Order: sequence, then C-alpha cells, then structure tokens
Amino acid sequence: MNTKPLISVITVVYNGVDFIEETIKSIINQNYDNVEYILIDGGSTDGTVDIIKQYESKIAYWISEPDNGISDAFNKGIKVSNGDYINFQGDGDGFVSLNVLDKVFEGVNPKEDALVSARIQRVDKDGCELFTSKHIKNFRKKSLLFRMSLPHQGLFVHKSYFEKYGPFDINNTFCMDYDHLLRSYGDFPKVVTKDVVVARWRDDGLGSGRTKEVLEEYDRIKKENKVANGLTLKLINNWILSKHYIKIFFKRST
Repeated sequence: MNTKPLISVITVVYNGVDFIEETIKSIINQNYDNVEYILIDGGSTDGTVDIIKQYESKIAYWISEPDNGISDAFNKGIKVSNGDYINFQGDGDGFVSLNVLDKVFEGVNPKEDALVSARIQRVDKDGCELFTSKHIKNFRKKSLLFRMSLPHQGLFVHKSYFEKYGPFDINNTFCMDYDHLLRSYGDFPKVVTKDVVVARWRDDGLGSGRTKEVLEEYDRIKKENKVANGLTLKLINNWILSKHYIKIFFKRST
C-alpha cells in the first residue's frame, strides 16, 4: 500500500482545446506516485473531448456533460474523488514541473494538516510570467479580508474540510473558492505553507476583464459569512478599490 497521501487533482474545462493538453500532461506525468486525476468537461464542442480521450487511460474519472457553472463542475469532481487532499487545476493552469508534488508533500501529515499551500506563478495567455507569489511563512487569516491569499491552484485541501463545510456554492460565479475558505473563518484550520512554486495560473479565466463583478461578489461573500462588521468591511473594500484604480492609472500612463 502507498503510504503517501492520495492527491485528487480536479480539472474543469469547457471548450479549452488550446491549453487542456498542456494541463493534462503536467498532472498525469507527476513523479509523485499517488495521484488521482479527475476531469469534468462541460460539454465541449471544440475538440477538447478528443484530446481528453487520448489520455483517458491515465485519468481516474472523466465526464463530458452540461453543467451549471464552475462551482457545479467542481462539486461533480469532489463527489467522485477519493483523495486525502483535493486540488483544482483549471484549463490552462497546471503544475510547473514533474517533481513538484514530491516537494510540496514532503513532511506533510494528513492527520493534522488540513490545508497545504504552495506558491503559484501567474502567467499571461502566452505563458509569460506576470508575477510569482511570495512565500508566506506564517499565514494569517486576516489576509483573506483583503484578497484571496490562498489561490486554489496552489492549495491542497484535506477531504475532512469538505466533509465539515460542504461543497462549493453554485450561486457564486467567480469566487467560489474564496467563499469556501471564509466559511471556516471563525475557527480557521492549520495552514502548512511551502516555499515551493507548484503551479501556473493562466490569466484567461472567467473573471478576466470583469473586475467590478468579481469585487462585488467578494463583497457579498464577506457579508454573507459575517467575517467583519459593516464599518470594517467598508474600509477594506475602499482600500481594495483604491489599489485597483491606482493600478489601472499607472498601467494607462505607461
């Protein structure tokens, strides 16, 4: 029997023919020898399914059918997963090297460590680096009030977390992973942070170019989870918006 934690990696995709093969290869070719790969396709019509079929012998489970959005597709994957930990790699994302899971899970104890977080690299549509997240030695949950400080591409969530806090909310379009973490804000679990760049996060997702809608969903999620009083949330949201508009100003000025 394999003594390493079983890692269930879930990819959801819809018409992702340009990048899905790259994502698949980064997962199925990992040197870590206890990975379960699950792929949920939303009924693609562009050749994505043909690519998936080429690799189906190395995919534990896959399906192609219409769904009710990313949260619904994530939940389908969670239902059929068997892993000690669950990780989500979107179409166009993927692990940066073939030995990276061995590095991330060195010393991890699945009986104690609920969340394992590693660094991620943000890339543009062409795969060029935009930035790489810094290592957070001591994670503070308050950082979640300002940003999604545990991006799902670099986050490995123990199955017990899903058993306690349930699946993703299908009413969330962009920030379902953020809502999922804030559910536990009052009694936030232990986070093991690793100084390892584990995955690429491609800048072409559903929220690309829709910052206002994303921020509005963030605000609603924080209110629903009652993570701070009204005045504090207003100050936080004003700070986030100011940083966003300053970024736009300097981008247009260059």
